[in-house]
Amino acid sequence: QVQLVESGGGLVQAGGSLRLSCAASGMIIRRGAMAWYRQAPGKQRELVARITSTSITDYKNSVNGRFTISVDNAKNTVYLQMTSLKPEDTGVYYCNSESYGKWGQGTQVTVAS
Repeated sequence: QVQLVESGGGLVQAGGSLRLSCAASGMIIRRGAMAWYRQAPGKQRELVARITSTSITDYKNSVNGRFTISVDNAKNTVYLQMTSLKPEDTGVYYCNSESYGKWGQGTQVTVAS
């Protein structure tokens, strides 16, 4: 059974940092692209960062230079390091496996001004 479990969310002051983790089971992360999405209240889910099986990364313009997506193959886990956080980064962050079409349950990130 394929499962993605996110963790690492929380409440942080503007300018702070958080690292989100997405642990995969029943699948091998590096066999396909992985991505982080977020959904703010009343808004559509949006792509934040993506990493391909060949480590090519892509970021939403507003997070470029502040967020970093990475993969630990040994732990079968994808990370999203978030720095210089802003209130507009607030939302539920979801991990996605493109090849398996799976989503995690989400983790809440709240950035206080």
